[in-house]
Amino acid sequence: MYGRKAFQLVKELASGEKGQLTPYNSDLFDQVTAECSQHHLELQSLIRKIQEEGLDVQTTRNSEHYGSLIHHLALVRNKRCLMAYVHNRAEIIRSLIWKVGPVLPQEIQERLSHTEEEYFKRHSAALQSCMSRLDLDLTVDMVPPKDPYIQVRVLDDIGVVLSDDKTTNFARHSMHFLKRTDAEQFISRGLMEELTG
Repeated sequence: MYGRKAFQLVKELASGEKGQLTPYNSDLFDQVTAECSQHHLELQSLIRKIQEEGLDVQTTRNSEHYGSLIHHLALVRNKRCLMAYVHNRAEIIRSLIWKVGPVLPQEIQERLSHTEEEYFKRHSAALQSCMSRLDLDLTVDMVPPKDPYIQVRVLDDIGVVLSDDKTTNFARHSMHFLKRTDAEQFISRGLMEELTG
Protein backbone atom coordinates (compact mmCIF):
# COMPACT_ATOMS: atom_id res chain seq x y z
CA MET A 1 0.00 0.00 0.00
CA TYR A 2 0.97 3.68 -0.20
CA GLY A 3 2.52 3.54 -3.66
CA ARG A 4 4.69 0.42 -3.55
CA LYS A 5 2.76 -1.42 -6.25
CA ALA A 6 2.58 1.68 -8.43
CA PHE A 7 6.34 2.05 -8.02
CA GLN A 8 6.77 -1.57 -9.18
CA LEU A 9 4.71 -0.80 -12.27
CA VAL A 10 6.88 2.19 -13.22
CA LYS A 11 10.06 0.30 -12.33
CA GLU A 12 8.98 -2.53 -14.65
CA LEU A 13 8.48 0.00 -17.44
CA ALA A 14 11.85 1.64 -16.80
CA SER A 15 13.74 -1.66 -16.60
CA GLY A 16 12.74 -2.61 -20.16
CA GLU A 17 14.82 -1.73 -23.18
CA LYS A 18 14.09 1.77 -24.48
CA GLY A 19 11.48 1.75 -27.23
CA GLN A 20 10.57 -1.90 -26.57
CA LEU A 21 7.26 -3.03 -25.09
CA THR A 22 7.17 -5.30 -22.09
CA PRO A 23 4.04 -7.44 -21.73
CA TYR A 24 1.11 -5.45 -20.34
CA ASN A 25 0.91 -6.18 -16.60
CA SER A 26 -2.85 -6.17 -16.12
CA ASP A 27 -2.67 -7.83 -12.67
CA LEU A 28 -0.42 -5.17 -11.17
CA PHE A 29 -2.30 -2.39 -12.99
CA ASP A 30 -5.60 -3.66 -11.52
CA GLN A 31 -4.04 -3.90 -8.05
CA VAL A 32 -2.93 -0.26 -8.25
CA THR A 33 -6.40 0.90 -9.39
CA ALA A 34 -7.95 -1.10 -6.53
CA GLU A 35 -5.51 0.58 -4.15
CA CYS A 36 -6.59 3.96 -5.54
CA SER A 37 -10.21 3.08 -4.84
CA GLN A 38 -9.31 2.06 -1.30
CA HIS A 39 -7.44 5.34 -0.68
CA HIS A 40 -10.41 7.27 -2.06
CA LEU A 41 -12.82 5.48 0.31
CA GLU A 42 -10.52 6.09 3.29
CA LEU A 43 -10.16 9.75 2.30
CA GLN A 44 -13.94 10.21 2.07
CA SER A 45 -14.42 8.46 5.41
CA LEU A 46 -11.91 10.71 7.19
CA ILE A 47 -13.36 13.89 5.66
CA ARG A 48 -16.87 12.77 6.64
CA LYS A 49 -15.61 12.17 10.20
CA ILE A 50 -14.16 15.70 10.36
CA GLN A 51 -17.45 17.17 9.09
CA GLU A 52 -19.52 15.12 11.58
CA GLU A 53 -17.46 16.60 14.42
CA GLY A 54 -18.47 20.04 13.16
CA LEU A 55 -14.90 21.05 12.31
CA ASP A 56 -13.76 22.97 9.23
CA VAL A 57 -12.02 20.64 6.78
CA GLN A 58 -9.72 23.41 5.53
CA THR A 59 -8.37 24.61 8.89
CA THR A 60 -8.54 21.56 11.18
CA ARG A 61 -5.18 20.04 12.11
CA ASN A 62 -5.92 16.77 13.90
CA SER A 63 -5.23 13.07 13.27
CA GLU A 64 -8.08 12.80 10.75
CA HIS A 65 -6.65 15.74 8.78
CA TYR A 66 -3.19 14.19 8.59
CA GLY A 67 -4.62 10.77 7.80
CA SER A 68 -6.68 12.23 4.96
CA LEU A 69 -3.59 14.07 3.70
CA ILE A 70 -1.62 10.81 3.59
CA HIS A 71 -4.40 9.04 1.68
CA HIS A 72 -4.75 11.97 -0.71
CA LEU A 73 -1.01 12.06 -1.46
CA ALA A 74 -0.89 8.27 -1.92
CA LEU A 75 -3.87 8.51 -4.30
CA VAL A 76 -2.20 11.27 -6.33
CA ARG A 77 1.08 9.35 -6.49
CA ASN A 78 -0.65 6.17 -7.67
CA LYS A 79 -2.54 8.10 -10.34
CA ARG A 80 0.68 9.71 -11.56
CA CYS A 81 2.39 6.31 -11.77
CA LEU A 82 -0.57 4.84 -13.67
CA MET A 83 -0.57 7.77 -16.08
CA ALA A 84 3.18 7.46 -16.64
CA TYR A 85 2.78 3.74 -17.38
CA VAL A 86 -0.08 4.31 -19.84
CA HIS A 87 1.53 7.36 -21.48
CA ASN A 88 4.91 5.71 -22.09
CA ARG A 89 3.29 2.59 -23.52
CA ALA A 90 1.10 4.77 -25.78
CA GLU A 91 4.20 6.58 -27.09
CA ILE A 92 5.85 3.27 -27.95
CA ILE A 93 2.66 2.02 -29.61
CA ARG A 94 2.40 5.20 -31.71
CA SER A 95 6.00 4.77 -32.84
CA LEU A 96 5.35 1.18 -33.94
CA ILE A 97 3.45 2.28 -37.04
CA TRP A 98 6.62 3.94 -38.34
CA LYS A 99 8.72 0.84 -37.58
CA VAL A 100 6.49 -2.12 -38.50
CA GLY A 101 3.67 -0.60 -40.54
CA PRO A 102 -0.09 -0.81 -40.08
CA VAL A 103 -0.11 -4.54 -39.21
CA LEU A 104 1.47 -5.62 -35.93
CA PRO A 105 3.50 -8.84 -35.79
CA GLN A 106 2.07 -11.54 -33.50
CA GLU A 107 4.90 -11.26 -30.92
CA ILE A 108 4.09 -7.57 -30.41
CA GLN A 109 0.32 -8.13 -30.31
CA GLU A 110 0.81 -10.59 -27.45
CA ARG A 111 2.34 -7.82 -25.32
CA LEU A 112 -0.59 -5.43 -25.72
CA SER A 113 -3.83 -5.16 -23.81
CA HIS A 114 -7.10 -5.16 -25.73
CA THR A 115 -7.44 -1.37 -25.38
CA GLU A 116 -3.87 -0.86 -26.60
CA GLU A 117 -4.57 -2.99 -29.68
CA GLU A 118 -7.66 -0.89 -30.36
CA TYR A 119 -5.60 2.30 -29.86
CA PHE A 120 -3.03 1.08 -32.40
CA LYS A 121 -5.75 0.23 -34.93
CA ARG A 122 -7.40 3.65 -34.58
CA HIS A 123 -4.08 5.50 -34.77
CA SER A 124 -3.09 3.46 -37.81
CA ALA A 125 -6.47 4.12 -39.49
CA ALA A 126 -6.16 7.87 -38.82
CA LEU A 127 -2.66 7.95 -40.30
CA GLN A 128 -3.76 5.91 -43.34
CA SER A 129 -6.70 8.27 -43.86
CA CYS A 130 -4.40 11.29 -43.72
CA MET A 131 -1.92 9.72 -46.15
CA SER A 132 -4.69 8.76 -48.60
CA ARG A 133 -6.09 12.31 -48.58
CA LEU A 134 -2.63 13.69 -49.26
CA ASP A 135 -1.81 10.86 -51.69
CA LEU A 136 1.54 10.52 -49.93
CA ASP A 137 3.13 7.60 -48.09
CA LEU A 138 4.74 8.99 -44.94
CA THR A 139 6.02 5.62 -43.72
CA VAL A 140 8.89 5.34 -46.22
CA ASP A 141 12.46 6.22 -45.27
CA MET A 142 13.06 9.75 -44.05
CA VAL A 143 16.54 9.68 -45.63
CA PRO A 144 16.45 9.50 -49.43
CA PRO A 145 17.84 6.19 -50.71
CA LYS A 146 20.82 6.03 -53.04
CA ASP A 147 18.91 3.79 -55.43
CA PRO A 148 15.11 3.57 -55.72
CA TYR A 149 15.38 -0.19 -56.42
CA ILE A 150 16.72 -2.86 -54.07
CA GLN A 151 17.34 -6.59 -54.27
CA VAL A 152 15.39 -8.63 -51.72
CA ARG A 153 15.00 -12.26 -50.68
CA VAL A 154 11.60 -13.54 -49.54
CA LEU A 155 11.85 -15.15 -46.10
CA ASP A 156 8.28 -16.45 -45.84
CA ASP A 157 5.79 -17.42 -48.55
CA ILE A 158 3.72 -14.27 -49.23
CA GLY A 159 1.90 -15.31 -52.39
CA VAL A 160 0.90 -13.19 -55.39
CA VAL A 161 1.02 -9.45 -54.72
CA LEU A 162 -0.16 -6.62 -56.94
CA SER A 163 2.28 -3.71 -56.87
CA ASP A 164 2.13 -0.38 -58.74
CA ASP A 165 3.13 -1.77 -62.11
CA LYS A 166 2.76 -5.60 -62.04
CA THR A 167 1.78 -8.74 -60.14
CA THR A 168 4.55 -10.77 -58.56
CA ASN A 169 4.61 -14.17 -56.87
CA PHE A 170 6.68 -13.89 -53.70
CA ALA A 171 7.53 -17.54 -53.02
CA ARG A 172 9.79 -18.44 -50.11
CA HIS A 173 13.55 -18.02 -50.81
CA SER A 174 12.90 -16.29 -54.15
CA MET A 175 14.91 -13.17 -54.96
CA HIS A 176 13.50 -10.03 -56.59
CA PHE A 177 14.57 -6.59 -57.74
CA LEU A 178 11.84 -4.24 -56.43
CA LYS A 179 11.10 -0.60 -55.81
CA ARG A 180 12.20 0.27 -52.31
CA THR A 181 8.73 1.61 -51.50
CA ASP A 182 7.09 -1.68 -52.52
CA ALA A 183 9.50 -3.78 -50.45
CA GLU A 184 9.52 -1.61 -47.28
CA GLN A 185 6.24 -2.96 -45.88
CA PHE A 186 7.39 -6.57 -46.24
CA ILE A 187 10.86 -5.88 -44.82
CA SER A 188 9.42 -4.13 -41.76
CA ARG A 189 7.11 -7.12 -41.08
CA GLY A 190 10.03 -9.56 -41.38
CA LEU A 191 8.74 -11.23 -44.55
CA MET A 192 11.68 -10.10 -46.72
CA GLU A 193 15.28 -9.09 -46.24
CA GLU A 194 17.31 -6.63 -48.25
CA LEU A 195 20.37 -8.10 -49.95
CA THR A 196 23.40 -5.85 -49.83
CA GLY A 197 26.62 -6.06 -51.78
